[in-house]
Amino acid sequence: MKTSVLIFFITAIFATSCNTNIMSISNIETILPKAKIQPSDLEIHKDVRVDNYFWLNDREDPEVIAYLKAENAYNDRMTSHTKAFQQTLFEEMKARIKEDDASVPYKHNNYWYSTRYEKGKDYPIYTRRKETLTAAEEILFDCNIEAEGHSYFKMSGLNVSPDNTHIAFGTDTVSRRIYSIKIKNLVTGECYPETIENTTGRSTWAADGKTLFYTKKDEETLRSYKIYRHVLGTSVNDDVEVYHEEDDTFNTFVYKTKSKEYIVIGSSSTLTTEYRFLDARDPTGSFTVFQPRIRGLEYGIAHYQDHFYVLTNADNATNFKLMKVGTVATTKEHWKDLIPHRADVLLEDVEIFKEYLVVSERSNGLNRIQIQKWDGAISYYLPFDNETYTAYVGTNPDFDTKILRYGYNSLTTPNSVIDFDMETQEKEVKKEQEVLGGSFDKENYTSERVWATAQDGTKIPMSLVYKKGIQKNGENPVLQYGYGSYGSTIDPYFSSVRLSLLDRGFIYVIAHIRGSEYLGRTWYDEGKLLQKKNTFTDFIDCSTFLIEAGYTSPKHLYAMGGSAGGLLMGAIVNMNPELYNGVVSVVPFVDVVTTMLDDSIPLTTGEYDEWGNPNEKEYYDYMKSYSPYDNVIPQNYPNMLVTTGLHDSQVQYWEPAKWVAKLRAYKKDTNILLLHTNMEAGHGGASGRFEALKEVAEEYAFLLDLEKINN
Repeated sequence: MKTSVLIFFITAIFATSCNTNIMSISNIETILPKAKIQPSDLEIHKDVRVDNYFWLNDREDPEVIAYLKAENAYNDRMTSHTKAFQQTLFEEMKARIKEDDASVPYKHNNYWYSTRYEKGKDYPIYTRRKETLTAAEEILFDCNIEAEGHSYFKMSGLNVSPDNTHIAFGTDTVSRRIYSIKIKNLVTGECYPETIENTTGRSTWAADGKTLFYTKKDEETLRSYKIYRHVLGTSVNDDVEVYHEEDDTFNTFVYKTKSKEYIVIGSSSTLTTEYRFLDARDPTGSFTVFQPRIRGLEYGIAHYQDHFYVLTNADNATNFKLMKVGTVATTKEHWKDLIPHRADVLLEDVEIFKEYLVVSERSNGLNRIQIQKWDGAISYYLPFDNETYTAYVGTNPDFDTKILRYGYNSLTTPNSVIDFDMETQEKEVKKEQEVLGGSFDKENYTSERVWATAQDGTKIPMSLVYKKGIQKNGENPVLQYGYGSYGSTIDPYFSSVRLSLLDRGFIYVIAHIRGSEYLGRTWYDEGKLLQKKNTFTDFIDCSTFLIEAGYTSPKHLYAMGGSAGGLLMGAIVNMNPELYNGVVSVVPFVDVVTTMLDDSIPLTTGEYDEWGNPNEKEYYDYMKSYSPYDNVIPQNYPNMLVTTGLHDSQVQYWEPAKWVAKLRAYKKDTNILLLHTNMEAGHGGASGRFEALKEVAEEYAFLLDLEKINN
């Protein structure tokens, strides 16, 4: 018989069964969940870790569900006084968003494609018009209809056949990022009966418009590991496996080149890539390996005319370079430099047009877009004039055009979609994001980039935005956001939602800590594996700078991060909890050692090059020294809100659940500690355009309520 989860009451300590309706108990001021202690010994390298809450690792166990519900009930009770305010914040954020909105149409294969939303509806409507923007609208999918009957719904991987008559698409109704692919006949409007299960949702058509390539996921680990070929109208049982990625540290995927001439299968791990290609007109042919994998060699390929263009770190090109090679002999010894490696510039991507090459790069942390003619006659950069902006190449599916579509926004400027004539260098703003409500004026806000000094002397950049008129008197509430993993860079971007904090006096800070690629690939390398702690100490040093410079004080400083950024939150509250009044940790990756030792969990084996393989003692010891769950100690912790999703496939719900349970047992303070589990969602939270705003409103209400208590 299983021992019931115990729920303890602060005002009258006694035990009750999990089945008790705790919200119906009268005269109880605070109901504090406490998970039962059931020690499990976890041993490796002759080292034993005792995990008192390992039993929470079973979403099918009714006792586990009861505990999560008890935590949710406690969260509801503790935040009941903010419910009206959460609704106010939600309505405020929603009111700034244009409900009946649409994306700027883009042209592809003689059709103009667009996504639009209707007022009062949560989900997108995918449309197209033939030849001209004034042609009759054809609705491909109304996801508001598709989502009916589902508590979660996500459509992905929309892919129209070359003859424009069929569309493949993936749907996820659980939030585990496991998609089912179906095919719709765009002439009749009917879907074919076959359903392809356990996929990534993405697929690509061969030139014949009948053959579809797609990626299967392993049912247990969710690793993308097999590529299949499906023929329209045939049974899925007859689909042919064309590639099996057997190395469990790699994932595989399939796509078609922009030239439409090749089907490409890619395999990637954190540090290594490999591609193989096939003439799109010969879907039953054999794929050719482009360049066999070499550990540490990363490359990506694009095709144009009689060459492949290779973005790679070959020959110690840490920040990557662009090379080219013919379409027959494609291995590394045949590659020729086109854009050489630069120590101070990170080459991020290229976009190929008939007459122009567009290069996306990063210098001193800032996005740059370079345009050059293939014949070398023209070469220039698009001009951007501040240090807190984001610029990016948008959707450009056609080769034969002189128009580049790109996007631009900054911490104070809403996003714009811009068409740029690469020949005349004239631009046309096709759309600027509307901020409704009448109160937003970008002139009322200011942004800046400042630099903190890390413990090892490295300068760490931060991007700040706030309402004009603040004083550096240490009294400003500051929300400091960080991520710092996988080389993923959080660029300074505009958010109408964030205005709800800025207009209430908050300063919002993005800390560009090591582990991202903000200052190039070396910036990433210095924040992973056996240098991972740089990520945490950088964030702490940024916090110290903000305090010493008078922007804020520990009484008014708050921190937020999600997923690997949630790991960051877990580390900083163990290391320097006194710096923060409150912390929001979203779907946090906090049980690093246990997760990385379990190769049955999705993503684990593919992450060894990011975190290290704890089956090797050196990495185990280092990982254990910072893993938030393993390093909870008896001390004071900040006020904390922790969120997760029961169906999360990236960071399993039990990591934050165990972490909160252990914090409750160890912490010496009376500060607030809340766990909110979305019982119907996964890593990305709620589906729907506005439902997700309710989660943001919950987080903001938590922070603003703490600040209200301070004042």
